[in-house]
Amino acid sequence: MEAICKVKYIRQSPYKVRFVADLVRGKNVSDAINILDSTNKKASKFLLDSINSAISNINYNDDTNFEKDELYIKKILIDGGPTIKRIRPAAMGRAVPIKKRTSHITIIIENK
Repeated sequence: MEAICKVKYIRQSPYKVRFVADLVRGKNVSDAINILDSTNKKASKFLLDSINSAISNINYNDDTNFEKDELYIKKILIDGGPTIKRIRPAAMGRAVPIKKRTSHITIIIENK
């Protein structure tokens, strides 16, 4: 049995979120939660919340309570979302574009 959790429009670039997602990809869920708790990155909070949501999804859909030791992270996808474009003034009357990037997180967990 597998469960999916999707989180959209995270206000952090996909490059930075992928850096943290690579730490927990393919690991046991309880190990992944411990790693994310001790990681000092903004993306770890988003990934931790989405893993907890996926655990709730798998327990709700199947009506069986899986323990965290029985589950592992099958797949983590970090995709780019829409980019927010802003303009910042620069020297000598010019304007410089600023791209504020967003991310979409998809986590699939499965029991062993």
